[in-house]
Amino acid sequence: MGTTSATPHDTGSDVGEDGDGRGGRFGRFGRIVRSPIGWMLTGTVGVGLVSGLTATGPGPVPVLGAAAAVAVYRLVMHRAAGRSTPETARRGAGRAALLGGGIGLVFVLVSTLLITVCGGYSFSWAGSDVLPVVRTAVMVQIGAAVTEELLFRALALQALEQLWGSRAALAITSLFFGAAHLGAPGANAWSGLAIALEAGALLGAAFLWRRSIWFVAGLHFAWNTAEQLLGIPVSGHAPEGLFTVGMHGSALLTGGGFGLEASVVPVLTALALAIRMLVLAHRNGGLKSRRRAGC
Repeated sequence: MGTTSATPHDTGSDVGEDGDGRGGRFGRFGRIVRSPIGWMLTGTVGVGLVSGLTATGPGPVPVLGAAAAVAVYRLVMHRAAGRSTPETARRGAGRAALLGGGIGLVFVLVSTLLITVCGGYSFSWAGSDVLPVVRTAVMVQIGAAVTEELLFRALALQALEQLWGSRAALAITSLFFGAAHLGAPGANAWSGLAIALEAGALLGAAFLWRRSIWFVAGLHFAWNTAEQLLGIPVSGHAPEGLFTVGMHGSALLTGGGFGLEASVVPVLTALALAIRMLVLAHRNGGLKSRRRAGC
């Protein structure tokens, strides 16, 4: 686990700066872009544009969009932030994604099983063609997982961490992640808070622990894909799955029309996992204080 990979360091590049450090031809604009907020916003625009153009495309388009988003992120971090991107390193990427995916899959299956045992869910086969449904789910969710993790963890969390430390960055990005889902079908104040507590906290803690975008994207991908294939709405959206889910009883148990994320069961499960990951990150020196974050 590379616990120092998110710490910005000088690569010796003079992007927009002359020899005496006054900003060169780019002047004040160059200094703004090289600041944490500057490269965060620059990267957000770039990655967001790629995601907007490819997220709902046919066939492999979302996957190609994810690859393009990673390339945009690396370019922004190299040119604007002046640092390498070990969090997107190809070496060990597959292993990290599989580990994260395994955790995400177990998380969803355990949460779903607990709700089912409590009488909240019932499942019936949807009669769908398996391969087309699985192929579509995999393509779409790869694109969504990679681009969202680049935006919220690789860009926002790392930029805010450099300014105010890991804990503040985790809290702020978790709230932003919850707020970003308020426009989803069936969303309300509780679902936004639930997303912040479970998804924002768990995915942020996962990144702080492993410092790998592949690990956290794998977790995110398995989470969403498992939900979709089970027929459970994914953050209010109900794409075609392999099963049809029946919901019974309180929306606090089932999540209602918003889906699993608005159930109290995964909220508590995710918080337990997030706390464990933060403990491991702290032991490995991966949590940075405000004073150390910019060092």
